[in-house]
Amino acid sequence: MSLFSNTAVLLGKELRTEFRSRELLTTTVVFILVVVVLFSFTFDASSAESRRFAASLLWLAFLFAASLMFQPCFLREQSNDTLSALRLSVKDPFAIFAAKLSANTLFLLLTELLMLPVFSVLFNVPVFPVIGRLVLVLFLGSLGVSIAGTALSAISAQARMRELLLPLLLFPLLAPVLAASTQVTVGLLDATPFMKWKGIGYLVIFDVVFLTALWLFGEYLLEE
Repeated sequence: MSLFSNTAVLLGKELRTEFRSRELLTTTVVFILVVVVLFSFTFDASSAESRRFAASLLWLAFLFAASLMFQPCFLREQSNDTLSALRLSVKDPFAIFAAKLSANTLFLLLTELLMLPVFSVLFNVPVFPVIGRLVLVLFLGSLGVSIAGTALSAISAQARMRELLLPLLLFPLLAPVLAASTQVTVGLLDATPFMKWKGIGYLVIFDVVFLTALWLFGEYLLEE
């Protein structure tokens, strides 16, 4: 029970910190907007090419935004040695990771939902008829991205070349979950939308396996 209560308290801290400054969300939304707009210039919005490649470009934009979002994830705790204080204040160190990956998932999902209308207009791809199933894919994909990104952010935060190390570690690790998310999204954006449940199952397995690994070995990632 202490794990959930500690996670809730730390999650509240993360949300209050972000919504007071809104630096991370604003930067991420603007970044994705610029990327999506630039991608839209490459395709004719009325052509079949737009429907064919739109899902890949959408998840590619989300990947770039995620790498930008995860960079300061643990850097805030580096000043004044706040991370050590957090570790002493909680019984289970996994509560720190649970709060941060929950916040990252919420921020990333919120950014994605804000971008969907813009994406739909620019690429002439209707998303609202499949919005329920699309949100499910976005949630599972964002959760997988956040689990891996939060873990790697804890590692890179203590490295000298952290700005370069995080993308180098993150992109190869997220290739499977991005491929599965893209394949499912392609099916949903098809002229006759359908759900690729095999891809959904893969995302669930990815999330469960990596979340379990983070729960088992997360304490060692916080070691200096």
